[in-house]
Amino acid sequence: MAETLTPESGRPPHTLHGTAAGAPREVNAVPEPLRTYLISKSRNPVDLLNAATLLFGGSVATSPLDGLCGGDHELRGVAAHDFAVGYFASPLDVRVASAEGRRSYFVNIGVSGAISAARGSLRATLDMSTAGVVNPGDSQELRPVRARGTRFLGLRIDAALVDQEFSALTGHPPLSPIRFDFALDLATSKGRAVRLLVRSLLEQLDSGDPLFQRSDVQRGQLRSIVTALLLAQPHSHTAELRDGPPPGHPRAVRAALAFIEANLTEHISLSDIAQAAHCSPRTISSAFRNRLGLSPLSYVRNLRLDRIREDILASTDPIGTIAYRWGVSHLGRFASAYRDRFAELPSDTAARR
Repeated sequence: MAETLTPESGRPPHTLHGTAAGAPREVNAVPEPLRTYLISKSRNPVDLLNAATLLFGGSVATSPLDGLCGGDHELRGVAAHDFAVGYFASPLDVRVASAEGRRSYFVNIGVSGAISAARGSLRATLDMSTAGVVNPGDSQELRPVRARGTRFLGLRIDAALVDQEFSALTGHPPLSPIRFDFALDLATSKGRAVRLLVRSLLEQLDSGDPLFQRSDVQRGQLRSIVTALLLAQPHSHTAELRDGPPPGHPRAVRAALAFIEANLTEHISLSDIAQAAHCSPRTISSAFRNRLGLSPLSYVRNLRLDRIREDILASTDPIGTIAYRWGVSHLGRFASAYRDRFAELPSDTAARR
């Protein structure tokens, strides 16, 4: 009997914090990725479509391009709140559309065979030497070139994680959404780095070693993948990364940032920040816009929202309790600001805990 997973079955995808089933195996002996993380294996393509939607947390809507087809359809996958990776083996031609309100990037990497892929008017053949990158809001079409033997990895990366790593590289958040080019050449030195980091993550998950089930170890690997992607694949903000690490911030900005970090749970005014930086409000505002691309109070708001989001996902405390803990005094305005930053309400985030 075919083993399947649909939303009605009540069995969720494995999470990154779960332990692979079975005894640990040697990494070098792994014939295929995520072999112990089976989600769906069926001859009914609808099971595959439903399983993919569930794995990616409802961030996509999938549909067949040319009708349903027979054959074997298999999906293995692992998911976290801001990342998921799936191993797909299916002859089905599909259209994948981004769900409204969810900002995610997708990276498709061939394992065997090839896929004719399209993102809008852009087309590429995805295989072991070429990956495809899809931006938030974009739709993609995936057509296996051969009905049998085509295997590929599909990665979902939350846009907030990409913004976070961009900020770490440049010293400021992106002023507009990052949009990657479509085809990623995995044969270049930078492209190979992305492929090797993804392979390393899969080997860690497949090893069954408890060390690799630690969230901090996994988190470091995910951040490395995103950083490599930002440096390897051309995008709308590539020019800001060409000159290497940004110079150190002026003393006044460093003092202001330290003050904000130390007092983030308290009410912080522009005057407070200026006083800590030993300069006028106008001067520190100008320095923040020149160095970080936003005002001091916008920086405070974004950092506070980031910390609240981390706490929502890491604890079971009520949203209001977490928000008040970080200095929020008006929950209505907080919910609106949270939705503007993360394209979802705090309750949507909490539902994925």
